Amino acid sequence: MINANRECLLSTRLFSVERREYPRDGLPPIRRDVVVHPGAVVILPLLGDDRIVMIRNYRHTVEQELLELPAGTREPDEQAIETARRELEEETGYRAGSIEPLTEFFASPGILTERMHTFVARDLTHVGQRLEDNERITVAPVDTQKAWEMLAGGELRDAKTIATLAVYFARTRG
Repeated sequence: MINANRECLLSTRLFSVERREYPRDGLPPIRRDVVVHPGAVVILPLLGDDRIVMIRNYRHTVEQELLELPAGTREPDEQAIETARRELEEETGYRAGSIEPLTEFFASPGILTERMHTFVARDLTHVGQRLEDNERITVAPVDTQKAWEMLAGGELRDAKTIATLAVYFARTRG
């Protein structure tokens, strides 16, 4: 890792923004403004009847409701798998009997440090949603074949959902 000079421009509860200067031998340094994020998880919850538990989530930043897989930001010192268990239950109302890693990726590595950890959740038991006050989420189970068709047809707009489903389907249908 290259040692960069860092200046904090903004600090919030969820992320910070740093101005970083990366030195280069004999050349001017490279300057980047970077959103520093603790990381997040995405969960692919599979019901036993060949459906995927997806959610309809109103996203204020894009001012529209998106069909997504449940996801959430890691708390300080929280292991990604624990975040996945917590977020699955909070957003969908399901508790997983088993949960296993699928893949991980950077959400937008040009400007953001956020690493997304993805998991497949099985043996689901409904225990009830526990939404935060600012969340507008509706549980929307989707037939696995329909999810595949939506992915292939470009109907999904959420990158983390697209990436997670693409990896899952490549491994199970490939």
